[in-house]
Amino acid sequence: MTANQRQHVEMWFDPICPWAWMTSRWLMQVEQVRPIDVTWSVMSLAVLNEHRHDLDAAYRELMDNAWGPVRVIVAAAERHGETVVKPLYDAMGERIHRRRMHDFDAVIAEALDEVGLPAELGRVAHHKTVDPALRRSHRRGISLVGTDVGTPIISVEGVAFFGPVVSPAPKGEQAGRLWDGCVLVAGTPGFFELKRTRTTGPILD
Repeated sequence: MTANQRQHVEMWFDPICPWAWMTSRWLMQVEQVRPIDVTWSVMSLAVLNEHRHDLDAAYRELMDNAWGPVRVIVAAAERHGETVVKPLYDAMGERIHRRRMHDFDAVIAEALDEVGLPAELGRVAHHKTVDPALRRSHRRGISLVGTDVGTPIISVEGVAFFGPVVSPAPKGEQAGRLWDGCVLVAGTPGFFELKRTRTTGPILD
């Protein structure tokens, strides 16, 4: 790739996932220092965990409620175009992760209003009308990395990986250096995993 060539990047996210939120903030920094163009796509923790029977009651309740935000993003994209995905994600994520709002119906209503989308889209949160499209997007992301991972997933020019899981999100050239490293190791034939135990939660500031 020459210095003037731009890379197409796709990131799959679930709006309720704090680690995907951290990764998305990092990727926004990467956009400023590396020649990449990002497409934002949905995957679903609810879909990923729907057949698991080992979840504790609190996490199962979270998964039951997790359908709402991602369904609304899918419906908004279908009716108003893909360009609404990132602004709606940003609006939802600001409320879920920074304002610590736990009522997802309220999150959805406020986010739709902020982005200027019809309030009626919020009704999709409790219906399965867009689930086929949601599952297709989810499967497309998971098919690139396998079922042993969650959200986020990133794909760049034929190389895909889960993560990075990072806190706080690097800024400026540090963000670019992490990007360079992720693409390098993920693109190495036979490379599968690099991991250590998390010692901190999402640091949002």
